[in-house]
Amino acid sequence: MIATRDIWAVVPVKALGQAKSRLGPQLSPYVRERLARAMLEDVLDALAQVRGLAGLIVVTVDPLATRIASLHGAIVYRDGATEGHTTAVMTAAQRLHSEHRGGMLTVPGDIPAVRAAEIGALLRRHRETPAFTIVPAHDGRGSNAIVMSPPAAVALAFGGDSFVPHVAAARQAGIEPTIVTGLAGIARDVDDYDDVVAMLETGRSVRSRHVLVGDGRGAPS
Repeated sequence: MIATRDIWAVVPVKALGQAKSRLGPQLSPYVRERLARAMLEDVLDALAQVRGLAGLIVVTVDPLATRIASLHGAIVYRDGATEGHTTAVMTAAQRLHSEHRGGMLTVPGDIPAVRAAEIGALLRRHRETPAFTIVPAHDGRGSNAIVMSPPAAVALAFGGDSFVPHVAAARQAGIEPTIVTGLAGIARDVDDYDDVVAMLETGRSVRSRHVLVGDGRGAPS
């Protein structure tokens, strides 16, 4: 198993003001932006508590996300940040590879119920290099966490149905993937209103819950 100190966490973040447009019918732009910020902070809080990670990287050009990253001790990469989730992550992966880093963990900024213990459990399941470890989304369609060593071992392509193609891509690269389930906080991303309700029911994500419930804005009826 590769030492966690050789793995860098990468979180791609698009413009927070444009995030979560699918929640437009239920939440105002103001609440959606606050929710996106809160979820990012929840995710970075969890990652910062994982002992042994080499460091945190946030891929963004958003000024607010940049400030949040700095407050959590994260390095900010700008290359590829405006070209979508896939390009943002793979550009960071190639940079880490060129710097001879041991591996990359990538998670999205919208899994606010994630816990450091879950990330630690995921890293412990990661095998010796070359290796590919993946956590599917709760619906079995998306890819909510991927660990790769080396950092660019597999060409990633994110989207709503990326899990099965990612498993296939790992095998095509000659790596038998490790599929990890049972990590509820990682598996639950927030894309639509059902996800919002499910996130609130977990009682986990303090900041994100406060945005939706604490001040009464956008709370589920």
